[in-house]
Amino acid sequence: MSDETNKDDKTAVNDDQEAPISTLDEANTGIEAELLDELAQESEVSEAEQLQEQVAAAKDQVLRVQAEMQNLRRRAERDVENAHKYALDKFAPALLPVVDNLERALAAIDSEDAAQKSVAEGIELTLKTFVEVLTRHKVEVVDPAGQPFDAELHQAVSAVPNPDLEPNTVMDVFQKGYTLNGRLLRPAMVVVAKQA
Repeated sequence: MSDETNKDDKTAVNDDQEAPISTLDEANTGIEAELLDELAQESEVSEAEQLQEQVAAAKDQVLRVQAEMQNLRRRAERDVENAHKYALDKFAPALLPVVDNLERALAAIDSEDAAQKSVAEGIELTLKTFVEVLTRHKVEVVDPAGQPFDAELHQAVSAVPNPDLEPNTVMDVFQKGYTLNGRLLRPAMVVVAKQA
């Protein structure tokens, strides 16, 4: 009997020892599962955050590209507009001496002489047509006689004392000036009054 009792005691001891081990395994498995769930949730959250950051960065990049495209479009439109506006910038100044010469020819002709009268009329018509063409293409005359001197549009050739006029008033114009769309092509060459 003593052998049987020992067997029963050993079994009881073994059963007692096995019970806590299986409970620990179950507890460890539960903790591991919880940790794995937390890690999975954290990785999902971090992946979601990473994706949100990537989306935000892509949106920012798209906005920057759109802004750059708008700037390029505006710049191109402005360049085209300026090209149209100032296409005559180099050509128009070459035509201005022709106007000057026609004006000089008119001034040199004696309008009292009947033989020169028809020539004067022809030159006047030619000059008038030529000036109209220039005006149509936005080339404007700067003829400042009697106006205050403006250093932006006029070039003073000399200053002459004149008590009848205000100081810095244009007395005489040697050569008319011209602008193209408001941009100066050639300044008017003028004589300016100064205090006596």
